Order: sequence, then C-alpha cells, then structure tokens
Amino acid sequence: MKFRLTPLNIVAALALAFFVVSFFQSNATRGHVDFSVLYKAILGATVVVAFITDMIFRFIFKDLKRIWLVEMVFIALTVILFLLLQK
Repeated sequence: MKFRLTPLNIVAALALAFFVVSFFQSNATRGHVDFSVLYKAILGATVVVAFITDMIFRFIFKDLKRIWLVEMVFIALTVILFLLLQK
C-alpha cells in the first residue's frame, strides 16, 4: 500500500507529538503551557478521531486532490465550530 500524505495525517501527527511531549514535561519546565488531564484527553481523542476520519475519507474518495480538498474543508469547519462553541 502506497503512503499518501493528507491534512488529517498532519493533524494527527501534530496532536500525537503534543500528546507525547505533554507526558514527558515536568511541572517545573511547563512554563506558560499547562497540560491538564482534560487537555491530554482532548489531544488523545483528536489523534483517534483524525486517524479514523482519514481512513473514512480515503475509502470514500480515491483521488488524492479530492481527499486534500475535502479534508481541508473538514478541518476548517471543525476549527470554526470549535471556536463558536468556546464562546
């Protein structure tokens, strides 16, 4: 199977990196960023959801250009909804 880089792969990799780094930081070196248990759970859920939705989009769309377009719109809508629900 050929590896295809997609936007959700990038989001999942970044979230996984932050998730791993959050476990190795001590309380003294955290500085301004405070990773509480809730944020760690959200990062873990982000990794799982991004991986699953990427597999769903790969199954539905076979063309790589269409996958990029659909996943970028999905990420943009997710960010917009997240920002609207925060307020």
